[in-house]
Amino acid sequence: MQSIMIEKFQKKDFDDYFKLVSDERVMAQITERAIALEEAKVNFYKILERNEKYDFYGSFKIYDQITNQFIGLGHLTLNEIKEDEAEIGYMIRPEFWGKGYGSTVAKRLFNMAKQTEIKLLKAIIDPNNIASRKILINLGFISMEICEIDGLPGEILSKEL
Repeated sequence: MQSIMIEKFQKKDFDDYFKLVSDERVMAQITERAIALEEAKVNFYKILERNEKYDFYGSFKIYDQITNQFIGLGHLTLNEIKEDEAEIGYMIRPEFWGKGYGSTVAKRLFNMAKQTEIKLLKAIIDPNNIASRKILINLGFISMEICEIDGLPGEILSKEL
């Protein structure tokens, strides 16, 4: 298992966040486009606001515990309408793909969710993202629906806790 650290994003982490979301390879199966600077600033501000709102839930900076290299982003987001549901997700920088970080991050987020009152955990992926689908299926997630989400292809997977 990879030695990762996760902590909530803070103001000082914008450069790492922007490095991630401005990379077309990372965003290809999320938004199908890189995020421009001004849009990234708005999105990052929303992340910081949500991180302030909840102690346990939020968007987390993932980095290697030994090298301190920024690996990516993970999130555990509470559904504010159905408070017994939450969503996990992650984005990994391309230089860390295929090295087990996705599985490690997903397991960490899953274990965090199990420490809460959440009864249903969801994940939304691009149906063509075979690697993420495999990671989630290995954690016991079940594909619930393949559909269009905000004009993009999406697959909703879920797991009862």
